[in-house]
Amino acid sequence: MSEQLKIINLYDLSRTAAAPLLRRFTYPWEALPAIGDFIRELGKSLPAEEYEQRGESVWVAKSAKVFDSAYLAGPAIIGPETEVRQCAFIRGNALVGAGCVVGNSTELKNVILFDGVQVPHYNYVGDSILGYKSHMGAGSITSNVKSDKTLVTVHAGEEALPTGLKKFGAMLGDHVEVGCNSVLNPGTVIGRNTNVYPLSMVRGCVPANSIYKRAGEIAEKR
Repeated sequence: MSEQLKIINLYDLSRTAAAPLLRRFTYPWEALPAIGDFIRELGKSLPAEEYEQRGESVWVAKSAKVFDSAYLAGPAIIGPETEVRQCAFIRGNALVGAGCVVGNSTELKNVILFDGVQVPHYNYVGDSILGYKSHMGAGSITSNVKSDKTLVTVHAGEEALPTGLKKFGAMLGDHVEVGCNSVLNPGTVIGRNTNVYPLSMVRGCVPANSIYKRAGEIAEKR
């Protein structure tokens, strides 16, 4: 089961500027502590004809649309053709890819969003990595700290993988669809091409090519 959790099985690395960072690791959560430093170094190398620097360690593609009421804190990179809508709150350590939508009142913190990701309405995404063209429905969030504040462990079948992290939200593979008002608990990993029903409370590992209906009821896609 742990094979499904590896970066090579969750993501197409040709779809993110974070590929050089992710290639250093086996599991995606291992990259979380390094996101900020990676953004700072990458930002310095971005072509001036394509990106403009807005404040300290914030780079925005000239083709991106950022509404005036959005808040951008560095380090952050906003990719080409991405839209950051009204009152979005980007708190830093955010690498947002090309063609993404960061919606009204959505909050991002310590994240990698691959190209084509949509978090368009009232989402909180923290200490998480969202794969190519993944989508979080309105009001769905990542919960990134356990209620008892202990370190997060990823549970995959009978296996338990310690992460050493206190803050860890969710890892979404490419083309994952999360239904409205769902909560992804700390340490959640969802495999590629999987759909999560609305109003779900998800924890642990959900296999690729599945439909998550509720805890204990996961159907294989046909």
